[in-house]
Amino acid sequence: MKILVINAGSSSLKYQFIETSDHSVIAKGQCERIGIEGSCIEQKSAKGVFKLEQHMNDHADAIKMVLDALSDKDHGVISSMSEIDAVGHRVVHGGEYFASSVIIDNSVKKAIEDCIELAPLHNPANLTGINACEKIMPGVPQVAVFDTAFHQTMPEKAYLYALPYKYYKKYKVRKYGFHGTSHKYVSMKAAEMLGKPIEELKLITMHLGNGSSITAIENGKSIDTSMGFTPLAGLLMGTRTGVIDPAIVTFLMEKEHMNIEEINDCLNKKSGVLGISELSSDFRDLEKASNEGNKQATLALDMFVYGVKKYIGFYAAAMKGVDAIVFTGGIGEHNGIMREQICDGLDFMGIQVDHMKNQGNGQVDITKDGARVKTLVIPTNEELMIAIDTENLVEGK
Repeated sequence: MKILVINAGSSSLKYQFIETSDHSVIAKGQCERIGIEGSCIEQKSAKGVFKLEQHMNDHADAIKMVLDALSDKDHGVISSMSEIDAVGHRVVHGGEYFASSVIIDNSVKKAIEDCIELAPLHNPANLTGINACEKIMPGVPQVAVFDTAFHQTMPEKAYLYALPYKYYKKYKVRKYGFHGTSHKYVSMKAAEMLGKPIEELKLITMHLGNGSSITAIENGKSIDTSMGFTPLAGLLMGTRTGVIDPAIVTFLMEKEHMNIEEINDCLNKKSGVLGISELSSDFRDLEKASNEGNKQATLALDMFVYGVKKYIGFYAAAMKGVDAIVFTGGIGEHNGIMREQICDGLDFMGIQVDHMKNQGNGQVDITKDGARVKTLVIPTNEELMIAIDTENLVEGK
């Protein structure tokens, strides 16, 4: 089956056209600056790179340009729209409505709309992408794959906050978690690498990048995750605080005379390793600065590593053990030094990394011989996971 995977942002749209029989990517690309001057599309395929600068008023225009690029007589990869069997959409927030991916109908779109206040930057764009595809490709099955769905298996003791219970009942204030598609994908690949049914494994998956989250997966199900009501919680990240004392918020608002918009901007865009280092949110910049003696850059990196270590211990305790830890995401997949720093000192838990194996790229087992707990590096592939879910739903598997 040939699936078009759509990931619509507020002013951008990424896509991949995937053949699910062999998991190959036929074409991939992105539309940038939607609704802004200078909008363009760039597509990569076996026929090379195709780039076109053309104004896009909205996501409907972007979807049309994607389909035009896919079917272009010189640069395209399909001869007609009939070759697109279904469309899979990444949707950030499904609230408590969805514990799995679903075929989109009006009730699903209404639920996505109802979750806009929980993800105001993402859900509107996701919904716009869905409506645009329905308009341009009537009759083609559309599937929603939610970042939050995988974490709907968390028990109440893990997802509830110690606030008056009425706020959960009235506003559904609770932990939702994010990066669910990534955590699900790498946990399945980990089970394959270990040669065991996922239902028999205790895994800690670590999606580490500019946005980071860690998940405890027991018997194939998420039982806890570091992000919370929003993606602000958990680890400190590129520009986000991670977990802090909530009283700090009102303290700073009073002392710095901040309004709600300003404090939100501070917590989400000016904090994390950027705030600590006062230099950059890019971990590569911080490593270079740290090697040159920048103490604040070193501190930011140390805080990040320390935070990851804490979650590994936390989740190992929650599951009463762990069979494997999994690194993924931009940092997790490509930064061997940080992987070793995170695992350093965890030999008491049975976690040890082989320095030579850790030099490898791609999907690799970096466990030191004799270590009780496996340490794996698995590149994430959220687009493929979306395509697989879409195929399964459309074919009724």
